[in-house]
Amino acid sequence: MKSLRLNLLALVLLMLLLFLQYRLWFESGGIRDMLRLRKSLSVQAMQNEKLKKRNDELLFQIERLKNSQDTVESRARNELGMVKKGETFYQIVK
Repeated sequence: MKSLRLNLLALVLLMLLLFLQYRLWFESGGIRDMLRLRKSLSVQAMQNEKLKKRNDELLFQIERLKNSQDTVESRARNELGMVKKGETFYQIVK
């Protein structure tokens, strides 16, 4: 009789353990979700770092444009094809 109770208790505890393990690993908010979220977080952190570097570069360019007339002139010449008053523009076609 005592052996039967111990076997039944062991079976109930084992079933409880299996139930809790299932919930821990496979249900919403479990370990699988946590691992997926960690991966997503690392991808997002890398994207944020790339965007931060891009923003820093743009801020640097803005400061250069605000503080340097030579930079503004260079951009106007190279990107917009502008020339100064009194200059003559020659285009060489190859």
